[in-house]
Amino acid sequence: MQPPRCCCLLLLLLYLFLLSGTWATLEGTVTLRLLHTSTFQNTSFVETEGLGLLEDIELGSLDKHTWSIHLYHPWVRQALPRMDWDTIENMLKIYLQQFSHLINEGAMQRDVPYPFVVQCMAGCELYPNRTSRAFVYVAYNGQDFLSFDSDNNTWTLSQDTDLSRYVLALLKNYTALSELVEVIFNESCVNDMERLLSSGRAALERQELPVVTVFARTPSPQQLLLVCHVTAFYPRPISVAWLRDGQEVPPGPQLSTGPVLPNADLTYQLRSVLAVAPQDGHSYACRVRHRSLGTRSLLVPWGNSQLLLITALLAGLLGAAAVAALLLLAVWRRRKHQRVEESESRNSTLSKEA
Repeated sequence: MQPPRCCCLLLLLLYLFLLSGTWATLEGTVTLRLLHTSTFQNTSFVETEGLGLLEDIELGSLDKHTWSIHLYHPWVRQALPRMDWDTIENMLKIYLQQFSHLINEGAMQRDVPYPFVVQCMAGCELYPNRTSRAFVYVAYNGQDFLSFDSDNNTWTLSQDTDLSRYVLALLKNYTALSELVEVIFNESCVNDMERLLSSGRAALERQELPVVTVFARTPSPQQLLLVCHVTAFYPRPISVAWLRDGQEVPPGPQLSTGPVLPNADLTYQLRSVLAVAPQDGHSYACRVRHRSLGTRSLLVPWGNSQLLLITALLAGLLGAAAVAALLLLAVWRRRKHQRVEESESRNSTLSKEA
């Protein structure tokens, strides 16, 4: 089997995807990921998908039929000259051809049964102190297969099998790959991300305030479930906690916080549930911390939601009643004015006849 030229091309693609420059000041860690999935149905048919992500922003995807790049935002294309995008696309097609050829060759040599799926994720994390960490992960049939340790510049197994040891031996003998990873990521990644970060600053710095709702459910007379639903926030990182009498409730079986889920409008939502005994005499509140709030926190006590809802309903009813009263008054005044005019008109007619 030939040396894994596909890995070299993958890293060259990532290098071309990034260009030199200076670090753009952004809060927290910034991550760039290139995702590649190939489904090998047999030796002659491979279906390939690809996606590029800057944080959770989708930069573009790969057309699985033509292997062309489709960019999702104008600022992504503006980050690089047209010539660089053409070079990336050509290199990508070469990489995919070599990747499919080498995987099929290795599968036949090791009697790997078809169909199977190979996934690759390569990229780097950039930290506020200008340090970086490179990563390359490879998965086989949905399970971690091997990864690259950027600190020691070595490949490590995620599962110890005959196939994984065979691939690891190939990578260890191909030292140029590890050297290339070290140069591109450990020495150049901070500078090389400058153009994308500068072009996408507005998208990366976008902030949407969370909307918090607290309500209750009663699955049984002995149990009350307090639900804190947080939605419409961006970016993704968020802190949600329950307070009992002003003190944070520690993790335990009574507390369940779900994963952060995406909304259709490119914001996120989260739900945290606290199980309590009905009328236990304690006060409860949901506390939310998010980048869009700055140093402030949102604190929504249990019970205020119903009070606010009732108050809003009463205010709405009072407002509607006031509007109705004004309309009735206006109609009454108009009719009174019409009656006066009609009376004056009749009096005027009688005077003329007399």
